[in-house]
Amino acid sequence: MHLLNEQRMDISINKPKPPVFVLIMYALGQMGWSLAAYGVANLLIYYYMPPLNAQNEAIFPTYIYRGAVLGLGTVIGLLGAFGRIFDAVTDPLIANLSDRSRAAFGKRRWFMAIGLLPFALFSLLIFIPAVPYQSSLNAVWLMFCLLMLYLFMTIYVVPYTALISELGHTPNERLTISTYISITFALGYGLGTQTFAFQNWAQHAFALPAEQAFRMVMGGFALLAAMLMALPVIFVDENKYCITHTNHQTPLQAIRSVLQNRNFKLFAISDLMYWLALTFIQMGIAYYISVLLGLEVQYSSQVLMGMLALSFVFYVPVVYTARKLGKKQLMTLAFAWFTLLYLLMAFLGYYPANPVAQIVLMGVFGSVPIAIFSILPNAVVADIIEDDALQTGQSKAAVFYAARAFMMKMGISLANLLFPSLLLLGNSAQNPMGVRATAVTAAVFCLLGWYFFTLYKEPKPHTAA
Repeated sequence: MHLLNEQRMDISINKPKPPVFVLIMYALGQMGWSLAAYGVANLLIYYYMPPLNAQNEAIFPTYIYRGAVLGLGTVIGLLGAFGRIFDAVTDPLIANLSDRSRAAFGKRRWFMAIGLLPFALFSLLIFIPAVPYQSSLNAVWLMFCLLMLYLFMTIYVVPYTALISELGHTPNERLTISTYISITFALGYGLGTQTFAFQNWAQHAFALPAEQAFRMVMGGFALLAAMLMALPVIFVDENKYCITHTNHQTPLQAIRSVLQNRNFKLFAISDLMYWLALTFIQMGIAYYISVLLGLEVQYSSQVLMGMLALSFVFYVPVVYTARKLGKKQLMTLAFAWFTLLYLLMAFLGYYPANPVAQIVLMGVFGSVPIAIFSILPNAVVADIIEDDALQTGQSKAAVFYAARAFMMKMGISLANLLFPSLLLLGNSAQNPMGVRATAVTAAVFCLLGWYFFTLYKEPKPHTAA
């Protein structure tokens, strides 16, 4: 343990702190991949199983079967879930390859360079069916595109995220990097939330049908995402700035070692609950706006963007409080806060206020926990990685982040499976039972996340022997 600690300290003396420009270039890669991933995470069900308007009509043509399968699931739900499971399985394999890599270009950048262009391309192709009518061929094509998207997403994102613990030489530096990438993630996500607004503009500006305008927006996002993801590949010199150690463990050994870390297990379970809940709300916002409140779906773009913008106000207080009181207290507060918020969202349309005021108040109320969860989870994982490396003598940064990504993707996968099934209970203004059930379910997941994170023990800072 002390040997590895001394090695890190010796290496850090010879490794300069990354300048602000390099950190900005690194952070902009996060904006790129969050934008490329936005569609598959938040718009897939909206596109293939859209909400119904007052005339009981969907705004997009039917490309795959929208009814129940075996009385429980849906085609789009099953495809999304299977794709996410595949994605989750590939995470630790790619992570271990990256941890063990000796590429002269950089053990992380080499993988990122391979993944960025296909990742961006398939983020568009998932919304371009093979044939322009309902067909099983579209389901097969979508499955292929999802698998390729998730594979290249993993090849880019897992090594990218591992750089947090290697570019940051101290806990405070890693918290700073987490803050940077939380801002750029919010910018990418916020741009994604404007999909409906851009779609509406394209429909009117170019006289396009809804589905063509939607694809035009997705194409623009894919191009921008590719350019942003290229920036850290070009400007982040791992050999100059990163403290790295090559891991010699096999994939199974590395995964077993990670899963034996009690703190990480508790964090990962709570993180799974968080992503389940968050994905339910992200996928549900268009339904809450249109079905429960009777507003145009474009309002969801404005509300989400406003909530993200307001959350920036709380970034400095969150970082300051985390340094003074620790990350655990803020994380548990955020879980409890989100639990209450999601319960309140289940009753939208019943409050004695106009519909716009109701959803705006929900957005304002959600800005604080959004700020907390935007910054702290990556910093928590970086602290666990540092503590584990000092305890075990093996650095497994990418595998830890891959395991976190596994839980994230399992959460998104389960949400993609469960969410459309709940909608079968009712997703119209006449029968909104299924839509309300999604918000209640999200609240239950957040409550479970709160419980597991209360058992987490924050690591104490280490110093060299």
